[in-house]
Amino acid sequence: PRHMDSLLDILDALESPTRGGSPGTTTTLGRGLGVCSTPGCRAVLGEPPGTPERPSVVTPDQWQLLTELLHHDPAAPELGAVLAPDGSTVALGPLLAGIEVGLRSGGFGPPLPILGDPPADPLLAVTIAEALGTSFLLAEGGDSNATALGPDGCWDDVENPQNYTLRGPPSPIPDPVAIGAMDGVVLGSRLAQGPLPVVELLQGYYGTGNGSEEERPPSSYRRRDFGALVGRERLEKEVVAILGVLRTLSPTPELLRDLGTQEVAAVARRAAREFSERYVECPPVVPRCLWGASPYRGTPTLLQPPLGSVFLHHTLEPSQPCRTFSACARAMRDMQSFHQDTRGWDDIGYSFVVGSDGSLYEGRGWHWVGAHTKGYNTQGFGVGIVGDFTSTLPDPDTLTLVRDQFLPCAIRSGHVRPDFTLRGHRQLGHTDCPGNALFQEIQSWPGFQ
Repeated sequence: PRHMDSLLDILDALESPTRGGSPGTTTTLGRGLGVCSTPGCRAVLGEPPGTPERPSVVTPDQWQLLTELLHHDPAAPELGAVLAPDGSTVALGPLLAGIEVGLRSGGFGPPLPILGDPPADPLLAVTIAEALGTSFLLAEGGDSNATALGPDGCWDDVENPQNYTLRGPPSPIPDPVAIGAMDGVVLGSRLAQGPLPVVELLQGYYGTGNGSEEERPPSSYRRRDFGALVGRERLEKEVVAILGVLRTLSPTPELLRDLGTQEVAAVARRAAREFSERYVECPPVVPRCLWGASPYRGTPTLLQPPLGSVFLHHTLEPSQPCRTFSACARAMRDMQSFHQDTRGWDDIGYSFVVGSDGSLYEGRGWHWVGAHTKGYNTQGFGVGIVGDFTSTLPDPDTLTLVRDQFLPCAIRSGHVRPDFTLRGHRQLGHTDCPGNALFQEIQSWPGFQ
């Protein structure tokens, strides 16, 4: 299965001296198998070594999985991806390239070259800057419907993931590549401060086998941490810098041949803005197929966006906030079963549900009328926060996610009107929802009436 745990078992065998492996093997193998195959990445990390043979410490099955995951296919970059415990899908190419840059910056391995004037940051070059620049150049030079970012996708089975399918037309940066790049930057930056065994680094970051399965893993904060390391302005400068480096390579990429300095700057500005808006400033949304939703019963009714209202709820049951993907996905399935089987509704009632794991969960989503606020379901989106907030509040991170990320992103994406009104469920029906503590809190939020 293409799960992070499967990958870590292989890496542990490769890197652990007690199991016959040796430190540093993973990044060397990764480049030999094609992790770093783009011109910019090769300029930073050097030409890949020859095609490697299977090390004796891994089984033939493990080797087959590893070669599939690390083989770079520019036409389908999401294929080299694994499902992480936080519910995200991580492409291994940019992740391992970032880790190698981090190790070499920290003195483990040969020094990195200085490329460009002003020089491009090698960590950003191999993770996101080159991919962003070329993706937006392709989108601008192609047809008007071409996208430069996304889409997300779904696994065939979350418990036993084998195949990942994108949910829309692919770009060079589908969600797994963006996530792998952000993780590569965060972990590469950490390694530059001092070496750490790769397996230990990944286990700690993704929260696998380190005793933290009941709490949010550090990887669930990737958007915040990447944003703190790489602001929008810096990202824009690094896209310009790596496109400058690509110009000097022979042969020069065709995309850059007739482009002037101002055009490159405009592409970089747009790329940095759109990437930041989508992957840093907006929260991740877990699609229905990933939390294990049952099908809608009946025929859904389309909403007519932009809508003028957002209605806030607490779920009451489960009463405790969910802090991991597995716990939140289970809560979603339980709520859907209750709404469909006990209440007789067509589907889970909420438009979106907010976990305390850092993610939103897609209920009826942006497009379909929900069953959350009787009499008002066509007028607004119903957002439920997992937990009972009668006497306690959600944690500050969860409040920030709804107030400062979800609501502005809903406006920017055109689903909610800029002059929207925010109301607690109790204002529109005979109920204590969303709980006294949470209702008191939202009265200071933008849009509350």
